[in-house]
Amino acid sequence: MDENWKSDLERWLAPFLGALRHKVRVRMCPAYVAGLIGAGDRKSVQPMAARDGGVGYDQLHHFIASEAWDAAPLEKILLAEADRMVGGAEAWLIVDDTALPKKGERSVGVAPQYASALGKNANCQTLVSLTLASGEVPVMVGLRLFLPESWTSDPARLARAGVPDDHGGYRTKPEIALAEIDRARAAGLRFGCVLADAGYGLSAPFRQALSERGLNWAVGVGGRQKVYPIDVALVFPVAGRGRPRKNHVPDAKSVSAEKTLATAPWRTLSWRRGTKGPLKARFAAVRIKVADGPPQRIGDMGQQHLPGEPLHPRHGVQRAGPIAAGAGACWR
Repeated sequence: MDENWKSDLERWLAPFLGALRHKVRVRMCPAYVAGLIGAGDRKSVQPMAARDGGVGYDQLHHFIASEAWDAAPLEKILLAEADRMVGGAEAWLIVDDTALPKKGERSVGVAPQYASALGKNANCQTLVSLTLASGEVPVMVGLRLFLPESWTSDPARLARAGVPDDHGGYRTKPEIALAEIDRARAAGLRFGCVLADAGYGLSAPFRQALSERGLNWAVGVGGRQKVYPIDVALVFPVAGRGRPRKNHVPDAKSVSAEKTLATAPWRTLSWRRGTKGPLKARFAAVRIKVADGPPQRIGDMGQQHLPGEPLHPRHGVQRAGPIAAGAGACWR
């Protein structure tokens, strides 16, 4: 490997080092980052210090294990650098999960939960991530640890692990994602659309919060997500007998997104070439209103969700692949 990469790394790290404001940290940071991305399979502190030769194990270990320090200045610079590199109206802000499989039960936030890296439930830590991407260039701009209720409901466990008091409350992953999106926007990060998988798309409050912020978004949903036709209207039902009706009801029934798309026209689209040829799939789009409004009893159908706000200017559901895939997307 060309040794000039270390000087390139130091130039890239220069804005971040200025924010550390600590001589030892300024020296240790390039050594630690170089150890993570350089040669060698073992990425623990001892072998990285041995390979570097210029720093000692105790120094590098202290850099990693010392008391918590304010990350806000570094995060601000990261957002500014990411925006400079790939930010703009054509950029995408991607919300996702990152799972770190772990053994034991003492690492903060570790618990049996779904591990995306393994595709199954496992003992792991889960982090909510934000990535800014344009073309084929992704830049990670946010990473926040998710604390399961098994942690937030146990103050003694939080204290033993050193979790700060203001970080010990329970927050869902969509709530964490929204806080990160707000932080990125407040720092001036530019993007044209928010993307998220069905883990976030199934949350009506998450979708609604994105719309309330005036953001364009596209999220995954399950095939069972109930939707209404785009021209659904709220009407006042006429009571045949008994008490007069007090609430408006939709003039059409909600059905699953899968059923809505069953008769839609499908097209095969290719978005770029991969290592084995063009990447392509079948797509269909239908304009709808999502059944994520307030719940209300509607006749003999029982409790039903009313139509939510229209997703303007584009409002629909989309699915890639065959109907049997049972996945989809809501667009705004």
